[in-house]
Parts: sequence; C-alpha cells; structure tokens
Amino acid sequence: MFKNVKTILVLLLLSSIGVNAQSKVPVYLDDKKTMDERVEDALKRMTTEEKIAIIHAQSKFSSPGVKRLGIPENWMTDGPHGIRTEVKWDEWDQAGWTNDSCIAFPALTALSATWNKELSSLYGKSIGEEARYRNKNVLLGPGVNIYRSPLNGRNFEYMGEDPFLAAKMVVPYIKGVQSNGVAACVKHFALNNQETNRNSVNVIVDDRALYEIYLPAFKAAVQEGEVWSIMGSYNKYKGQQCCHNEFLLNDILRGEWGFKGVVVSDWGGVNDTKQAIHNGLDMEFGSWTNGLSWGTSNAYDNYFLAKPYSEMIRKGEVGTKELDEKVRRVLRLAFLTTMDRNRPFGSFGTEEHAKAGLKIAEEGIVLLQNNNNILPINLSKTKKIAVIGENAIKMMTVGGGSSSLKARYEITPLEGLKKRIGNQAEIVYARGYVGDPTSNYNGVIAKVSLEEKRSPAELTAEALKVAKDADIVIFIGGLNKSENQDDEGHDRKQLGLPYGQDKLITDLVKVNKNVVFVNISGNAVAMPWVKEVPGILQGWFLGTEAGNALANVLVGDVNPSGKLTFTFPVKLEDNGAHALGEFPGGDEVKYNEGIFVGYRWADKQKVKPLFSFGHGLSYTTFEYGKVTADKKQIAAGDQITFSVKVKNTGSREGSEVVQLYISDLKSSLPRPIKELKGFEKVSLKAGEEKTVTFTVDKTALSFFDDKKHDWVAEPGAFEAIVGASSTDIKSKVSFSLQ
Repeated sequence: MFKNVKTILVLLLLSSIGVNAQSKVPVYLDDKKTMDERVEDALKRMTTEEKIAIIHAQSKFSSPGVKRLGIPENWMTDGPHGIRTEVKWDEWDQAGWTNDSCIAFPALTALSATWNKELSSLYGKSIGEEARYRNKNVLLGPGVNIYRSPLNGRNFEYMGEDPFLAAKMVVPYIKGVQSNGVAACVKHFALNNQETNRNSVNVIVDDRALYEIYLPAFKAAVQEGEVWSIMGSYNKYKGQQCCHNEFLLNDILRGEWGFKGVVVSDWGGVNDTKQAIHNGLDMEFGSWTNGLSWGTSNAYDNYFLAKPYSEMIRKGEVGTKELDEKVRRVLRLAFLTTMDRNRPFGSFGTEEHAKAGLKIAEEGIVLLQNNNNILPINLSKTKKIAVIGENAIKMMTVGGGSSSLKARYEITPLEGLKKRIGNQAEIVYARGYVGDPTSNYNGVIAKVSLEEKRSPAELTAEALKVAKDADIVIFIGGLNKSENQDDEGHDRKQLGLPYGQDKLITDLVKVNKNVVFVNISGNAVAMPWVKEVPGILQGWFLGTEAGNALANVLVGDVNPSGKLTFTFPVKLEDNGAHALGEFPGGDEVKYNEGIFVGYRWADKQKVKPLFSFGHGLSYTTFEYGKVTADKKQIAAGDQITFSVKVKNTGSREGSEVVQLYISDLKSSLPRPIKELKGFEKVSLKAGEEKTVTFTVDKTALSFFDDKKHDWVAEPGAFEAIVGASSTDIKSKVSFSLQ
C-alpha cells in the first residue's frame, strides 16, 4: 500500500514538473500563440543592441538573428530567375562551393508572355523550393517595374508595360514562393524605370500615372499576394530616396495599403540615417558609408542604421519607437520563415524544376511573324538547316547584373536543335558576327569559347555561303547581357540590333529568302528588314532549358502560344517616353507621357506598332464569336459578365489568350482609348469551341482622380472590347454605369 502511494506521489510530481516545464516555454517560441503575442514577447526580451543588429546586414547577403534567444539569421538571395551562387562573406566573388549550381528559370519577361497564371504559380513554387533548400528565407524578386522605354537595360527582369497584367501575374508567383516558408521580396518600389543615373535620378510623375500605371502591381502584391517583404528602389521620388521615402513607404505602402511586412533596401540604396529611421525602412543592405569601399570588412557597424542610429538613441536625439516597429516587422518575417517548424525542406537543381522551366519557356515564346507558314520546320522536306548567329552558342544564364547565375546546365539553341533534329536533317552553323567574346563570368566558364580570330568579312562570307546552300536559315541573334544591352546598371543606346546584325540579316535574305529570325532578348528591337524576313520568333532569355524549348517550337512539337507583354515600336519616337523627350533625363526625369505608356500611347497617337501589345501567332487558327454582356447597365455595386465563343478552326491543338479591354467613351479627365481589364488563356483541340467569360465590377471602369486622391468610376457609356491583341480587335459590346 505504501509503495503504491509512493508511486502515485512520484507520478504526480513528474506530471507537475512537466506542466511547469510546458508553461515555461517562452511565448515567442510557442507557435500556438498568435503572431502578435509572439512578436511582442520576443521584442521585450531584446536589448537595444540586439534590436539595432537585426535591422542591418552583417555580410553581403545576411543579417544577424538573436543567438541568445534562438532567433536565426536572415539570408537573402538574388532572384528572380534562379538562386544566386554563394559569394564570399564580404565580397562579390564566388565562394567556390561545388553544390550551388541552380536551375535557371526563364526571365520574367518570358513568364509574363505566357499570360498563364497557373504557370506563374508553378514558377514561384519551384524557385521557392530552390531557395528553401539553400536555406535562404528571402528571395529578392520578383520585379514588377513597368516597361516605360525599350532602352531600359533591366526590362528583362520585369513583367511588361501593362499594370493589370503585371498585377495578375505577380500574385501567383508570390504565393508559390511563400508556400515554401520563403519570403518573396517584390521590387523595386517604385518608379525604377531606367538604369542611367539610377542611384540619384529624381522621378517627376503625376499622381494619375503613379497610381494607374506604376503602382498597381505592387498594390496587388501587398493586398492580394500578401507578400512578406518589399525592396525599395535606388532612384528618388519627390526629392527623397525611395528606400526611405515618406510618401511611398509611410503614406502609400503602409498607410493606404496596410502593408505589414518588411521593407528591405536595395543594396546601397540607403543615404540618410534620419530618413531611414522615420520613413519606413526596416532592413539596410549593401551600404558603402563614410567613405568605406565595397569590400571593406566590418563596414556593417558603420551602416546608417547601425552605430549612427545607436548614437542618436544614446544622445536622446531619437527614441526607440521607430526601432521597435522595425524590429516587430523583422521578427514577423522570422516567424513566417526561419522559425516556422512546419515549412517544407525544399529541393534544388532537380529534373522536376528543369521541366517546369521548360514548360514556362515553351509557353512564353512568341511567334511574331509566320509568312507563308515558314514555321514549323517541315523535317520531311528539309535536308539542310543553316543556323547563324552568336546567340545560338552563347550562354545567357550569366551576366546582366544581380540576376547572373551559376546554372547546373544550359542548353544552347544550337545544342537544342541538334538534339531534336538528329539525323533528320543536316545542321550547319556559322557565327556570322562577334558580339561579346567573354567566356568567364565571375567563375562561370562557358562550355564554348567565344574568342574569335577571324575578321568580320570572313565571318560574313562564311554565313552567306552556309545560308545559300540551306533549305532554311535560322538566324539566332538579338541582344545579350553585356553593358548597354539587357544589363543591370546600364541602359541601351539604341533600338537597333547591335554588332551589325541588321546588315547581315539583309544580306542573308538576298541569298536565301527562307530566313527565320529568333530574337534572344528581354526587350523590343527595331527590324528594318521585317518585310523581307518571313519568320520572326521572340525567344527571350529562357534559362536552363532554352535550347530545347526553342527547338520544340521551331519544329512544331510545341504550338507557340505566347503573347507580347510590351509594344514593339517601329522606331524610338513611337514610344511616349522618347516622343516627349524625357528618357533618360539628367538629374531629373519627367514622365511627360503620363498615363499613356505602351499601347495606351500608340492608341492615343494612332501610331502603328511593329508588333502590338498582346500579339502572338499560333500554328493553328482561331475564330471569335461576338462578345455579349449579361446586362446593358450596371449600378455602382454590380458586376457585369461578358462572354465570347472561341473556336479552333485549324488542324492541330493550340492555346489562345483572349483579351478584354474596357473603353470609357466619355470622361471628365483624359483616359486611354482602352485598357486591359481581363485575360484568359484557353486551350482548344482542333475544331473545339469554348465560351470564355469575364466578370468585372466598377474597379475595371475606374480612374484615379488626383484632385480627390481617390478612384472614381463615372456614370456613363462604356465599351467592352475583345481582342487577340491590343490592335487585333474581334468585337465590342456597349454597356453603361448608372
């Protein structure tokens, strides 16, 4: 009996100890508690020194955690097209790892050209898995700056000229990334539309253009994508650096949109301690302060939000209210990422990710011109194929700035064609021109040396000889990621193709009329020979599987379904930013074109583009019915649904992007002729017909009234316009708002 009592007492004591032990788990470590409770508990346990430490970098890509409390470091990685190779702690040079070769995904211009929201989600999920596996908890992307000029060197990282399209494509990407417990960091907020003088140029833009054109994708990222972090931009707005800009960060981002996440500076984008304290910045990276050079060790203590901030607190010049707000947001980031015990482990460099990249690349390729049905290549009738151009053999996953990658592998266009065609036809290659002969990019060595000893005349002669004897010529040219092309830190100097390609193409057509031009670029280019070249393909920067994707489209294994997300002007003066003389500006740049960006400008000026926004052909044909509306008028709180039948009238399966534009027929303020307000990608078998529907409310009818500082939908007459592009209009239907 006594033994039983003793046993019971011991069990009760152990049980009591267990309960007490459980009750002593700190609130911030208890994931059953609310986010706010955990944040406040961690905050009150931190010293001022620990708080200061976690809001600025400790290395090129990391910031401290709180080791004493078990809060991990934050590790950033450049995206948005792949996970950057590891660099040394305090230098940009590669760290020399052998297990950091990633899958390179297509550039975001290619993703947006799919017009496929499901693929955007797949892209985000896949790249998020790669980041998670590498133990990165913030992916520095995606970029959603608007395509204002075709000369912006960084356009290839963004999602085109239309704010509605960019908004709809960025949200699934964010959700895909963050499903891995990795924060997407949408960039560059805001008005970062050029690389020239990017660190200092002051952008002057009216409020209508700001709210209608340049902010919607960021707003969608915050309110629909619930993004966990945003990166400030280098430039100025209203005379203040955007990384600590009270108008953008305090008034709009946090005040109007309710953003709860972390604002991260672009690397070196912080310039003032007081502004950084008060104007909404949370985490400082990449600064070069007090005359310290880029690679100076232990420069981090001298960051604007490091010792200078601590000193201001110590002297009583500022309190700690703003510091606590910053720390709350950084802690929230930690609880969503590094301290989420349930986040998946991720995967890296996998076949699954390569296949995802291939699918995105195939759907993003745009068939711009296909006269005489020169494509797809008919291998049963083709004996010899001439492949000409440096970009057929050049690596494109390297260079271009911060998006440069160390890919696990990269299939070049020439490799892809040879692999797919095999012995079905003879492939003969000629370089044709020399662009950038660089074969080593920060330790990434090209598998084909681009050094060239032959003269331009010899290269041209070889190309013409090869072309003359071929059944079809595939010219793979365009731009590359060298300075003054598609490259961070530099803008392009001209719309025309570099390296004498226009002359070479013109000469090739004289010896063989069956020429297909594949434009490898993230930007529009001029094409003075467009009427002479029957086939034109927009090939983007397609990543690891680039060559396979291009080959699959060229031979017809894949039916192209991409559409342009920006306008190709015939000449620079057909673009609003250049027509009105303000690109790139000087110390200031004024957006004189206002809301009339891209196709909005072309419509207003009645300028015929080289290739229109939304344009893209297929190897099959589609027939549109007449668009109908389910009602003739709507009240302010109503919705209206438009329907249109689309039929595949060709002989093979294909996908069409059906586009809905809205036109306000009479308004108190100037408005674009029409604006994209809906799109659906529909897949149709040969002979199949489907009904595509779009449902909109007054949001799709609204404009930003800068006098009222509010969105306004004015009663009156509207048109719903359905098209295959911004200029290929199929039908219209009228309705009114009461």
